[in-house]
Amino acid sequence: MPKAKITYVTLFADESVHPKYEAALKRFASTQLGKHHKMQIGSKEVGSGAGEFEHRSPIDTSLVVSYFPKGEREHARQAIEAARAAFPGWSGTPWRERVRILRKAAQLIDERKFEIAATITYEVGKNRLESLAEAWEAMDAIKLYTRVMTENHGYVLDTEQGPAGEHGKIVCKPLGVWPVISPFNFPFMLANGMATGALLTGNTVVLKPTSEAPLTGLMLYRVYRDAGVPPGAVNLVTGPGASFTEEFTQNRDVAGITFTGSRGVGMGLHHAFLNHQPYIKPVLMELGSKNPAIITAKADLGKALEGVVRAAYGYSGQKCSANSRVYVQAAVKDRFLKMLAERLASIQVQDPRAKAAFMGPVINEAAVETFTSAVEEAKQAGGRIVFGGRRLSGGALKNGYYVEPTVVTGLPLGHDLFKRELFVPLLVVGEFHDLDEAISEANGTDYGLTAGIFSEDKKEVAKFMDAIQFGVVYANRRGGATTGAWPGPQSFVGWKASGSTGKGIGSPNYLLTFVREQSQTVVTG
Repeated sequence: MPKAKITYVTLFADESVHPKYEAALKRFASTQLGKHHKMQIGSKEVGSGAGEFEHRSPIDTSLVVSYFPKGEREHARQAIEAARAAFPGWSGTPWRERVRILRKAAQLIDERKFEIAATITYEVGKNRLESLAEAWEAMDAIKLYTRVMTENHGYVLDTEQGPAGEHGKIVCKPLGVWPVISPFNFPFMLANGMATGALLTGNTVVLKPTSEAPLTGLMLYRVYRDAGVPPGAVNLVTGPGASFTEEFTQNRDVAGITFTGSRGVGMGLHHAFLNHQPYIKPVLMELGSKNPAIITAKADLGKALEGVVRAAYGYSGQKCSANSRVYVQAAVKDRFLKMLAERLASIQVQDPRAKAAFMGPVINEAAVETFTSAVEEAKQAGGRIVFGGRRLSGGALKNGYYVEPTVVTGLPLGHDLFKRELFVPLLVVGEFHDLDEAISEANGTDYGLTAGIFSEDKKEVAKFMDAIQFGVVYANRRGGATTGAWPGPQSFVGWKASGSTGKGIGSPNYLLTFVREQSQTVVTG
């Protein structure tokens, strides 16, 4: 029988990962905490005259995870120049050799997965199982993309026979230099997905990790280099995003930008790039969402409860796919809310290094402020706090950014908290009477990333699937009402304000976003 695929759910049942992960945590604490690192540009390690920034762990802010250079615009320019210089050699590397190198990268991730997971935990506060799953997901993404590249023969396709003597084919070619701008919430997987798509198709890359996770970005850079990606084909710059934005958007040697992050930042990048380039170039963006789940009176409430809790509070609600609003049919709303409050009372918010940890900290003080402001906003609007609503402090949590899993109900369905992405563990629950109303409310946002329904009625599920305006949709998913897409089984694609391409990460179509077609015709005879 085929080996079961590792997912966020199956990892919970695998006891063998714990001693290896804990050993990696100890190694990280004794050998990596507080180390000073450099940017990687071409074949050089590069510092900055602007000095360094420190990143402290959201688990405990007394822990300095790392120091990295405060990169400036000149460093972005140098990295683009290095990537441009490396482009002829890397793009000219036979596609089968690029496949071999990227498969080697997947092998190295496998070998280093516990160190990668420990770094993710310290750097962004993700628990062990989600951190390990992120490393496994990165491996599976590379395996998927290299398989797709192989199945499509490097995207060289014969065309239909033309007039006598004409022989045609379509050759997909890389565009050039791509800045890859990655977020904190999946600092390894999302950077890997974007960079692998670019590298595998022959483009060169400037990695720009968020300043909340620069060390994970460096680990990914080292994976690529150790696998055989040549210097300059992949580069790493660090520091405040504002230092790089103008160069990334104005430098005419940039062929395209790929970005995962907030809608505001992404739209700013998109407009600036279009305004400063001599012609239209691609900007691949995934921009978050306000993801709904619908629970009808015909749902299995136990299944719905587990799916909502995992999706709303996994990684403290800091996923692009997090379930942040739920619409429950009136006949079962009170029962579901009672079940939800009882379930949340059993969740202990704790240090994510603990074996039993499900929910750890949010990423920083700004996230705490977003949470507390949203709770107060809900109260002022007449909302009722069903559970939670407080910042947690004292004891083992005193130096971290910890808040309670929170549920709010009683707000008007048109309230802004049903529309605005917060990226914190706050779930708003509304009531509906018929499914058409629920679907209309679910669709009533600019976003369109993930959505779910719980109903044992096949007709209700079919209506939902037909009418919902989101790119990733689930029915009756206990493992996550709106979360847990995996490369291969699910593509991860945002509609409307949640994405710019209509082709999902983890999709066989994803690689096509990094290439352009050339139609070649040769006349013989």
